[in-house]
Amino acid sequence: MEPGEIRITEMSVKKTQGMDENLKAFEELLHIMDELRLKCPWDKKQTLESLRTLTIEETYELADAILKDDKQEIKKELGDLLLHIVFYAKIGSETNDFNIADVCKGISEKLIYRHPHIFADVQVADAREVEENWEQLKLKEKNGKGTVLEGVPQSLPAMVKANRIQDKVRGVGFDWEEKEQVWDKVKEEIAELEVEIKAGNQDKIEQEFGDLFFSLINTARLYGVNPENALERTNTKFTKRFNYLESQTISQGRNLKEMSLEEMDVIWEQAKQFDR
Repeated sequence: MEPGEIRITEMSVKKTQGMDENLKAFEELLHIMDELRLKCPWDKKQTLESLRTLTIEETYELADAILKDDKQEIKKELGDLLLHIVFYAKIGSETNDFNIADVCKGISEKLIYRHPHIFADVQVADAREVEENWEQLKLKEKNGKGTVLEGVPQSLPAMVKANRIQDKVRGVGFDWEEKEQVWDKVKEEIAELEVEIKAGNQDKIEQEFGDLFFSLINTARLYGVNPENALERTNTKFTKRFNYLESQTISQGRNLKEMSLEEMDVIWEQAKQFDR
């Protein structure tokens, strides 16, 4: 056996061992879920509907851990979400609607079908072309009867939904030819908002604010910025600065309500030195 063949064999063994460990860990989780569903009063009474809000909460907790870049917390929250997936599949198996194998097979088939540049002979130039193909393949799956935007969940938060809508329509070519063109649209929306503010029509003001937000979210997308992440970074930064302002005020035996804006601004400027 040649040296190169030995290295390849060793790598294959390690990959097999790693896969075995993964499958064993997943199998243990499935067995635990079976036991809980059979014996635990709380787990026995859960339904797809009762788990829904808990799953949303766990998803937000994972999102928080990602924003903090806390790898151990990310691992923990991924485990919580995996439990929910296994839980849903267990409930589905009890009514013979679906089981965990169906879930795994379904996503595997979808990934293979929507990645013809990996599992077939389709050629792509870049990631954007992959996204465009993905959207086209999704429409084909519905025999041409589906619509581009029907896959966007109605219950998504408005900012996330706007970003997803814009991503979806871009996938079928509905987008600016040059990203710089979007600034004219932003300026147009600002001008329209100013007109309605002067007119004092509250309903129209809200409508124009919505149009402005939508165009700003589109601008962020065009420049490769996730608007949700960008706004959350600012939320976090503001919160840290305000907490510093509040703590400094308390340490001085003062009350924020009794301070002038100029006095608060001095401490606010000090807080900026702690920005990362």
